[in-house]
Amino acid sequence: MELTNEKVRCLIIGSGPAGYTAAIYASRANLSPVLYEGIQPGGQLTTTTEVENFPGYPNGVTGPELMEDLKKQALRFGADVRSGIATASDLSSSPYKITIDGEKVIETDTLIICTGATAKYLGLPDEAKYAGMGVSACATCDGFFYRKKNVAVVGGGDTACEEAIYLAGLAKQVYLIVRKPYLRASKVMQERVFKTPNIQVLFEHNTIGLFGENGVEGAHLVKRLGEPDEEKVDIAIDGFFLAIGHKPNSDIFKPWLETDEVGYIKTIEGTPRTKIPGVFAAGDVADPHYRQAITAAGSGCKAAIEAERYLSL
Repeated sequence: MELTNEKVRCLIIGSGPAGYTAAIYASRANLSPVLYEGIQPGGQLTTTTEVENFPGYPNGVTGPELMEDLKKQALRFGADVRSGIATASDLSSSPYKITIDGEKVIETDTLIICTGATAKYLGLPDEAKYAGMGVSACATCDGFFYRKKNVAVVGGGDTACEEAIYLAGLAKQVYLIVRKPYLRASKVMQERVFKTPNIQVLFEHNTIGLFGENGVEGAHLVKRLGEPDEEKVDIAIDGFFLAIGHKPNSDIFKPWLETDEVGYIKTIEGTPRTKIPGVFAAGDVADPHYRQAITAAGSGCKAAIEAERYLSL
């Protein structure tokens, strides 16, 4: 089967805050950008109910509405927004080639990668059942809803400790559910966790399920799973936070771009530039630290400005 080719000046892959913001700026700079929405049109935000920390929405906004607003703004300035998934890349020479859905090749002078990251879940059916009803993968996004309540954080690394400490400032009680008999987090983070009075670390506990009528009311845990003294433990919680990491959606670019050990695309410090001229990475695919809608949008803006400058050289 012959792959059909199309030539564009600016190709944006991904449709979260980074992708749409890049499309707004690139359109206004007359780059006629083409944006492919990818696996999850609107990105991770479409799985969140209320977004209360995005500037300009004093009463909050739902994730899907916010993304719809950003999309409309990009379309208003002439961005060509399409559905489709990038399945392969060839960044060996300019114009760069991106295969869409395995059947069409787009050749582009500039490429803005905004493919995001996917939060890792334990894989329990209850996580899907209570999605947006007590299950979250972002404490900074959703912690506010659990003021004076009881919550649990799953994980034993730095992220889990950070989230637990953040939530401890809001919630009444925080349980840190750790599979192993120790924390993987850095010594500093461990000390901070142990010094926080309303964090209780549950070592050697595995979560096997959640329960509740109209949302999460508790978790079923097993202590020392598979050992002779294994025991079932139930805890009463209103919120269940996953902090076992994110997987950046960067696999198809790995042959060409540098990534860290987790898979986040490395960019030149303080910029969205990658080591390949004309190829930029913005949003969560290149951000292991902040992972917020507003920081993603900001990096999408930078990437589009960089693309415009690159094309005018």
